[in-house]
Amino acid sequence: MSASVHIVAVAARTPVGLTAEESAASVRAGISRLQLHPFMVNGLGKPLRCARDGLLEAGTQGLSRLRVLATAVLEELRRKLGTLEAPRLLLVLPESRPGFSEADALSMVEALTSDRGTGSWSPRVELGGRGHAGVLQALEVAEQRLISGSEELSVVLGVDSYHDADSLDWLASQFRLAGEGARTGFIPGEAAAGLVLARSSLQRKLGLVSLARVRGVGTATETRLIHGDEEVLGKGLARAIQGATRGLKLPDEALDSVYCDLNGERYRTEEWGFALLRTQRVLRDSSCVAPVDCWGDVGAASGALSCVLATQAWARKYAKGPRALVWGGSESGLRAAAVLESSSDPARRA
Repeated sequence: MSASVHIVAVAARTPVGLTAEESAASVRAGISRLQLHPFMVNGLGKPLRCARDGLLEAGTQGLSRLRVLATAVLEELRRKLGTLEAPRLLLVLPESRPGFSEADALSMVEALTSDRGTGSWSPRVELGGRGHAGVLQALEVAEQRLISGSEELSVVLGVDSYHDADSLDWLASQFRLAGEGARTGFIPGEAAAGLVLARSSLQRKLGLVSLARVRGVGTATETRLIHGDEEVLGKGLARAIQGATRGLKLPDEALDSVYCDLNGERYRTEEWGFALLRTQRVLRDSSCVAPVDCWGDVGAASGALSCVLATQAWARKYAKGPRALVWGGSESGLRAAAVLESSSDPARRA
């Protein structure tokens, strides 16, 4: 059933590229935009090591950065879809934290709803998820709507930026910024990425190229959270992966690649290790693509960027095989996973 949902367009704005194609090519080439911030500092008062969008002023913070990144992705999608009417947009934003409040989330929805910066292509916007796993959760919602026939086309867009003084102070206070004085931490980044999903009937009718088929999506809740009192055992992530892979015919359809949001924090690495022990039968190769060394931790944009990397690997013919696992975990406990499959669409092979 889920095989009737296709990704027909992707877009991205990252520290290493202004489009999906540029960003994926940069990651494959190992290009990194990790750098010292011109004036922000870490918890030790030393220059902050980060990844940032080179076209945005260093002094621009918060919602202003998010809006520019998200609008750039919508414009790229508009160019790729041409004259198609704008579909519903499931917008995925950071989880609430110092520097990003619930009011900020509503402001972003309102801003993109009223934004005419993308010409006449102004999609209907609703909040679709939060945090690292939010895009994959929104992908599940979009898939269900497309399969039911309530919609024929949907956009999922994730955007995040840690380049806010309050957010960085909060991370520093918890010793979560990578560098001296932190046993485990991550490099803050920023990005936006979007996916356009279509029912197979509409995809064929309009002659849209299928970049990938969605074979399955699974979500679950992890109760042993980062900085909690209990050690994580990967049960929530394992359940999400099991849900996403339940339709596969194993071992013939085992997964060839893994794309995820590992960011250098020990909690995430240990969670993946335990989840892998519970789900390894679905994988041919357990090595992960997690390019934090290129663009840092990109938060709510992670899931969409993982999908971008998978589709571009198939489009450019350097993928290990026809199926990929994408997974992510939000700090609130949401865990989500999706299985993507290279499309056999004749238009794609041409």
